[in-house]
Amino acid sequence: MVASLDRTIATPSFTRRMADRGVIGVLAILVAGLAGYLLMPNNLALLTQMIAVAMLVLSIDLVTGYCGVATLGHAALFGAGAYGAGIAAVHFGITDPVAMTAVGLLAGAAAGLVSGFVILRAHGLAQLVLSIAVIHLFHEAANKASGWTGGSDGLSAITPDAFFGAFEFDLWGVTAYAYGVILLAVVFLALQILVRSPFGMLARGVRQDQIRIAAMGASSHSVLLRMYVISGAVAGVGGALSAISTQVVGLDSLSFTLSAEALVMLVLGGTGSLYGAMIGTVVFMLFEDTLSAANPFHWLTIVGALLIAVVLFAPKGLYGSAAAFAGRVRRRPA
Repeated sequence: MVASLDRTIATPSFTRRMADRGVIGVLAILVAGLAGYLLMPNNLALLTQMIAVAMLVLSIDLVTGYCGVATLGHAALFGAGAYGAGIAAVHFGITDPVAMTAVGLLAGAAAGLVSGFVILRAHGLAQLVLSIAVIHLFHEAANKASGWTGGSDGLSAITPDAFFGAFEFDLWGVTAYAYGVILLAVVFLALQILVRSPFGMLARGVRQDQIRIAAMGASSHSVLLRMYVISGAVAGVGGALSAISTQVVGLDSLSFTLSAEALVMLVLGGTGSLYGAMIGTVVFMLFEDTLSAANPFHWLTIVGALLIAVVLFAPKGLYGSAAAFAGRVRRRPA
């Protein structure tokens, strides 16, 4: 079966389809990024934060949507990337934005390794409880290590250098937004290749039937742990972008609330789909921002009603249900 899978992946038609989908996705991100800049030029900070959170949601999709691992503690990986980039800038003088992003990636990957080692020792409800415990432990560790993290006051005075020495990260946020769009396009392309690679197909197999994967001679635990590390790297990049764009890192980047909201965004868009993860993030955060400004006292009620409607009438999420409907229309005889 593994040999057959490898032959399928290696065929020119499959490789060409994978490349085409990756290019289409990157073009869609760039077009959406330009549209966001033109439509909301005075709200680039929100759009940049939306990109950072989208990477967190993508990272959750890797372990939940593609591997079936239940988690409510993924903000620990996002926060690790944010604090890693912030500490590198404040305490070690590493202020180049690309270098800060690389530090965030490594910090997120390390946090993913530690979290995965703990969480993957259980299954089902116990796994969910362990993920909640992990996020609280990371939060408390950051709070206690105030000499490095600023504790409850947060880590400030993060001053990234100009991108390529020419584009300053100023209060207007244009450079931070453009940098975020580029990062998201690169991350999406890498993940598109990953989820359609033999390793990605193996991860889907683990979600569907771990016993069969073990019978094939593969280690389900090894696959899940490696995916957790990759997921941590993606979340760490998002955290680093947040630190670079806001120039401050607080304990909210390690909050359980952020983990729960990110999981809601994934369910809203559709699990097991990179497009669904991004669409869910955009819809939720725009909806939240608009409603909280229009009705600051009852907006959570409206958001709750929206989520109930999506779960009841579009159980595959916005993107998943739309894709399923489009597939039925194509198959309908003329």
